[in-house]
Amino acid sequence: MNISGAQWHTICQAQELIGNTGVCALFNNTQVAIFLCGASGKLYAVDNFDPIGKANVLSRGIMGSVGDRPTVASPLYKQRFCLESGECLDDDQWHIKTYPVRCYQGDIQLGVP
Repeated sequence: MNISGAQWHTICQAQELIGNTGVCALFNNTQVAIFLCGASGKLYAVDNFDPIGKANVLSRGIMGSVGDRPTVASPLYKQRFCLESGECLDDDQWHIKTYPVRCYQGDIQLGVP
């Protein structure tokens, strides 16, 4: 994802990521879950906070997909969140924040407008 005029902030190193798993990084006092899709190499960044389980655990969730939509299932109650849009696919009243993310010269960076 590219956002015009974004400022990019390094939050971790690419070497810290493992395909098809998440890692947690701190950004502006907020825990962010970073996921690397092993098959495509695509990066996703979402809030680490599970709004249903009320805990910072999404980086420990299980990556998967529903159709062509990449997802993470919360390790607490197993609700699936779309990594692209942040919507909860099992209960539409819930949503998590997503962030623009990129790999630049070995750094994983979040974009802030």
